Amino acid sequence: MSLSPLAYADSLRIGTIDFVSPDEIKVLLEIEAPDGVALNTGTPRPFPRINGYVLIPSDEGHLVAQVEWITVERSQYPKRKGMQDFGLVDLPYPLRKMSLNPLGCLFYDGSEASGKETYRFRRGVESYPTVGDSVLLPTQNQLRAIVESGDNRHVMIGTSPLAANAEVKVDPDRLFGRHLAVLGNTGSGKSCSVAGLIRWSMDTAKKARGDGTAPNARFIVLDPNGEYANTFKDMGNVRVFAVESSKDIEQLHVPLWFWNSAEWSAFTQASAKTQRPTLIQALRSVRDGEIALQVTPSHETRRFLRTLVSIIQIEANAGRPWANFPHPKNFLEKIKKWKEGLAEDASFNGIEKASLDALRDKITAFSDARSGQYPTYEFTRPEINEFLNLAKSAHAAFGGSDTDILPIDADVPRAFTGDQLLRSVEANAELLNVSEYVETMLMRIRTILSDSRMKTIFGAGDELTLDSWLSKYIGDDQASNGTVTVIDLSLVPAEVVHIITAVIARMTLEALQRYRKLNHGKTLPTVLVMEEAHTFIKRYKDDADNQNSAAICCQVFEKIAREGRKFGLGLVLSSQRPSELSPTVLSQCNSFLMHRISNDRDQELVHKLVPDNLRGLLRDLPSLPSRHAILLGWASELPVLVQMNSLPEEQRPKSDDPDFWAVWSGQAERKVDWETIAADWQQTHSEQVEDDQESTGNAGNFDDDIPF
Repeated sequence: MSLSPLAYADSLRIGTIDFVSPDEIKVLLEIEAPDGVALNTGTPRPFPRINGYVLIPSDEGHLVAQVEWITVERSQYPKRKGMQDFGLVDLPYPLRKMSLNPLGCLFYDGSEASGKETYRFRRGVESYPTVGDSVLLPTQNQLRAIVESGDNRHVMIGTSPLAANAEVKVDPDRLFGRHLAVLGNTGSGKSCSVAGLIRWSMDTAKKARGDGTAPNARFIVLDPNGEYANTFKDMGNVRVFAVESSKDIEQLHVPLWFWNSAEWSAFTQASAKTQRPTLIQALRSVRDGEIALQVTPSHETRRFLRTLVSIIQIEANAGRPWANFPHPKNFLEKIKKWKEGLAEDASFNGIEKASLDALRDKITAFSDARSGQYPTYEFTRPEINEFLNLAKSAHAAFGGSDTDILPIDADVPRAFTGDQLLRSVEANAELLNVSEYVETMLMRIRTILSDSRMKTIFGAGDELTLDSWLSKYIGDDQASNGTVTVIDLSLVPAEVVHIITAVIARMTLEALQRYRKLNHGKTLPTVLVMEEAHTFIKRYKDDADNQNSAAICCQVFEKIAREGRKFGLGLVLSSQRPSELSPTVLSQCNSFLMHRISNDRDQELVHKLVPDNLRGLLRDLPSLPSRHAILLGWASELPVLVQMNSLPEEQRPKSDDPDFWAVWSGQAERKVDWETIAADWQQTHSEQVEDDQESTGNAGNFDDDIPF
């Protein structure tokens, strides 16, 4: 016997409301309400269940609420409809109560041809119920509609165990466009979730294209642990870069000329007063667009005069020639030093020689005027202006113009070698008369140039150009060379790993900024994935005078978090310690995929970050099993518990737990050759091979009398 619609609706009633507030609704459950499994909703379903969904009828449809807690209270025995309970003794009776968290509204959307009713969920509550209103269990269709509602939900990432295994799909524009944070303890499944989001998005996009071609997509994975090298091998052209190249892995190249002045200052620990201005001046000099430094004497003199004009302008703007501190005598000593660089050459023409003579004569006049018994070292402004005009005239005589006079942008990525920068720093230190103050900075630059571990990263050869690097690392036109770039940072030396990461991220952002500028406001959608984000996006002290490499790296990602969306750059963070992450970056993440989190500080931070009133749902974090996560924020219409899709073994990142017992018990074999490891670590293996080959090839050429 089938029930009438009214009778069926009444059978779904489980209780009545006895308390209402904007963030909490308390419900008194009826005695006949299910106490373990609900059998009248289409299929058997557990009820009552923490974080499950219930409905409250309203004028516009149904208010959707989530179960936060369930309890038993001693109350008066309830009067049941149609039952004669008048003869019962009125003693305290254990009644069940539960607390609900209002989420949104479920609207009736019509019926399909098959007779199946359809519903649509919308986030937000316009009107609240009142005391005495009924609370209903959702039917199977209603429960699935709560999770499956939403526009442009293209990519399926898993199912919802709390909503009849409804498909959990996301809108890629929302998920990647406004930044995503994947948080959870180690071993909770973060890496598999990140790899899955990339793979499932690409698979869905490929199907949507219809012709079977690869999507025009760009994912850049910064991988500090070397987990993703083989994760996407079956997806076609996947570009993998690492410190040590092999058959399927290309050599990682991040040239020194990519670094901007802030990154150079952080690496060299340049002091703010003397070393940093000298370094910036040197970068301006070496980025002048001329690749060769040694061309002709005339060219060298023009470069020298151009720098001289810039320094005179800087000194005059600072008022040093007539200021009391530092003493103007310092400026006199500087121009005496400059005179040594104004030597003539036989190749100079008459105009060039005359201009140099005028400049040298002026320096001699300055020196003679301040060489008496009681000299006055201050310079007047007209004297400096005349001196500056003579320097400009000499610069023009050697073929210079106002357009190439420094200062130019010290951060423009124009190619130069490390040796050229070193010579430029030394030359500019002499011009500024601060050579003795830059020795420590020069030593650090020499260190990076001589370190064999870094040469492979920074020494990219003459063939590497900016456009070829962008094509390789971000992706070519129509992503013809692949949709995923994996940059393995695991063997990058610790001294430069933050700088390398910062340079790659900054170059990606600035490239997309210029793409939008040159393409009439159109953006090139790109996703930057940062694994172990707590290492590279770690909070720092704002009041530090000299920002270290870690702070510079964090500042780059803060800028991406704030501005990346405007230029089509989405950010995906994966971290096991959210409490250590930059608050600026986390506050810009609009979507969260949270796996198991056990640490109290991390849980406290997550509770503060989440924009929704989700106390009950977030209390589930410490007990979530692997592959389970809570999706909330902009990418989801409502907070939902997701069982992430499973990845095959060969598609998972290499982040499995170590198999101690298998090795201990002999089920898995491990052999150790420490000699090979030590040779690789000390970088002596190739040298030893060359020595062996040389000694073998020249075995008959040694004199027997030479002692070894």
